[in-house]
Amino acid sequence: MDAKPSTTSPDPFEIVQLYKFLRVTDVSDGMDGYGYFSRGLMDPAIRPLWLGMKFWGVAFTLRCVPARRPMWPLNDPEKILDAHGIWFHEIGKHSWQQGVKAGHVIITDSGGTPECGLWGSENTMGMMERGAAGIVTDGHCRDTAEVALQKTPVCARARGRTIVPGRIEVIESQVTIGCGGVQVQPGDIVGCDDDGVIAVPLELAEKVALAARMILLKDMRDREKHYARLGLPRDSTIDYETAEKYYASLR
Repeated sequence: MDAKPSTTSPDPFEIVQLYKFLRVTDVSDGMDGYGYFSRGLMDPAIRPLWLGMKFWGVAFTLRCVPARRPMWPLNDPEKILDAHGIWFHEIGKHSWQQGVKAGHVIITDSGGTPECGLWGSENTMGMMERGAAGIVTDGHCRDTAEVALQKTPVCARARGRTIVPGRIEVIESQVTIGCGGVQVQPGDIVGCDDDGVIAVPLELAEKVALAARMILLKDMRDREKHYARLGLPRDSTIDYETAEKYYASLR
């Protein structure tokens, strides 16, 4: 009797380990190799808020929509300070934060909401305390100078200034969403570097990572030869020995 095919889903938190050292371009090339041409690349407008940012993680998805009613005038400094609390008490609040685990990347579908700083310097740090690897939004992030100073890993379409009440609502979490023109499902592998953001469907993620690894290591070796001929000092981008040692340890 033939064995039944396995119905066990791959563990994304194990698979994401295969992505260490990989660049967005390596992964994009790997997806091309399997016929997923540009499929996972998010709109280039969604970019890291500071240079040198790089992360890989497991997608935790949020679906948001524009608020359908405005915030009402509060006319009192104490009430203004508690604007978020008053807003959420009135309209309700989808509690999702407790679901975030170490290694998650929070992918936010803003639903086309106009300028609104759903993410900012304080609440993004709260997610880092929970172990999140990064945050990606097709909307806005505010307090961006502080985000950069803190080195909080946030990718956003634009920089914003306004607050949540009367502007945006989180409706669902851990559902299929669209972000930057890409479908993202919970558990997909998502990463960024200075070239942008890419999402890899979980069902493809292992074989794409293996192809991308070969592409990266070849590029490292080829670039090392240029470094040597030009008399440049070695740096981590051509340290293929360390990358090979790491990948060998995963076997």
